[in-house]
Amino acid sequence: MSDVASVIHDIGYQRYEGPRLGRRYVFGSLYVHGLRTAFGLGRSAKAKIFPWFVLGVVFLTGLVLAAIRAQVGDEVGVTYTGFADMMAWLVVFFVAVVAPELVSRDLRAGVLPLYFSRPLHRNDYVYAKLAALATAVWLLLGAPQLLMFAIAAFSADKVGDVWTELGDLLPGLAYAVLWAAVFAGIGLLVASLTGKRAFAAGGIVAVFLMTTPVVGVLSVMPSQTVNDLALLFSPSSLVFGVGIWLFESGADGDGDSIGSFGPLYLAVAVGLVAGCIALLLARYRKVASS
Repeated sequence: MSDVASVIHDIGYQRYEGPRLGRRYVFGSLYVHGLRTAFGLGRSAKAKIFPWFVLGVVFLTGLVLAAIRAQVGDEVGVTYTGFADMMAWLVVFFVAVVAPELVSRDLRAGVLPLYFSRPLHRNDYVYAKLAALATAVWLLLGAPQLLMFAIAAFSADKVGDVWTELGDLLPGLAYAVLWAAVFAGIGLLVASLTGKRAFAAGGIVAVFLMTTPVVGVLSVMPSQTVNDLALLFSPSSLVFGVGIWLFESGADGDGDSIGSFGPLYLAVAVGLVAGCIALLLARYRKVASS
């Protein structure tokens, strides 16, 4: 709640007499600003190059897959959930660029005390930034799926095919939420550790790159149980494992198996997101008190 007894002056030291919009407005403004920053909106052309390049690639891929499906049917073998799996590494690089833009600049510029002197609570800052990054990742994966659905719906022979297509789309959008939550949580946590964007971006990519070989080694061990648990040891493959269990994503692909450990994969994914949020809150508690 704002302190109505305080006095606000603008940069020209003129007394502000307008309304005080409070914590919810500040949270919403920070979220919208973060989402715009993710796609370079309101910034220089240079800041738009990478996010819009990634958007172009995923939309072009979705368009091509939808066109092929319209011609040859499901023989193309790529579902909506499978599309999210295909874009996993693009999402990693997208998060590696966007997450430091959202938080590392504030750390380096030392503006957080200014933020926290307003009605905005430090936890609100974390939730707004996390929500902005997760929304950006979800749009990156979900919007091309909506395009694929629209093409499939307009090329359907009967209304029943549209409903079938919609039934396939909804799991794909839900799967994109899981990708967004896991990748945004990890990306923002790593980015919050340094004010240098290059180090933050490298750290995010390293988390995903360095864990992938562990999955490869465990997946070829002689024990079937170890093979089934191998996908737990990398964020990307962890989400992929949840997709196999919930949506049969990639079930007819490269033969990855999770056995009967589907609930464990989901529990680890949820725990990973919760852990990242808890560590982010602890990180900004320390920043606010320093």
